[in-house]
Amino acid sequence: MTASAASSTNTHTRPDLPGRNNRHPQGKYLRRWGLSFQRPDKRAIEQDAEAVRVWREETWPAIRARAKADSGEVLFADQVGIRSDQVTGRTWGAKGCTPVVRRTGNRFSVNAMSAISTKGRMHFMVFTETFDADVMCRFLDRLAGHFDHKVHLVVDGHSAHRSRKVRAWPADHPDRIELHFLPSYSPELNPDELVNADLKRSLPMHSRARDQAQLAAETRRFFHRRQRQPHIVRGYFSGPHVRYILE
Repeated sequence: MTASAASSTNTHTRPDLPGRNNRHPQGKYLRRWGLSFQRPDKRAIEQDAEAVRVWREETWPAIRARAKADSGEVLFADQVGIRSDQVTGRTWGAKGCTPVVRRTGNRFSVNAMSAISTKGRMHFMVFTETFDADVMCRFLDRLAGHFDHKVHLVVDGHSAHRSRKVRAWPADHPDRIELHFLPSYSPELNPDELVNADLKRSLPMHSRARDQAQLAAETRRFFHRRQRQPHIVRGYFSGPHVRYILE
């Protein structure tokens, strides 16, 4: 073997470089520095960092103080869509053999609107039509009926939430519900987003709904189950990006 060939061989087996005997040594050093391999969170490039700061440091404390002065309660709300062709969950399988889930080839969906509070309360509505101002007003009607005190409802900037019809509802019922809007492109500030993720993870994987009615029933079962588990509802507020609500 020539000297140049030996040099080339030694280069590929050095402990500080990727090679046959040490494929990814950089991971060892990164872990030693306190780093871990993670899937990054997503943030919209349109998000305004200053608006987020103002929300966390000024707007939210003011809403909480106003609710306390009103002897009211703050709830965070969001809507979610569930589709029949959505892939949920994971399971074990032999290497090289991807597990197969039998499901209907028909496509259908249902929608849901939910609202949660730090007290562990959850309220929801499942519906099949497109989410719009009429649906939102119906949800406000139902939500107000569950409370004998004022509700401060925090929502995102969905066009239905900001529609003239929805804005008129609190104006006509000032002692029932007051709306507050999160900064644009900032879903991570809303703990109800964690409810949506929990819902999609919790839908049955091995026995999928065959039609829209079954999918709606499965969705309602999830929400009814969580209503009986206030400790889980309170746990949604312990997520790293929504912990500010409890501070």
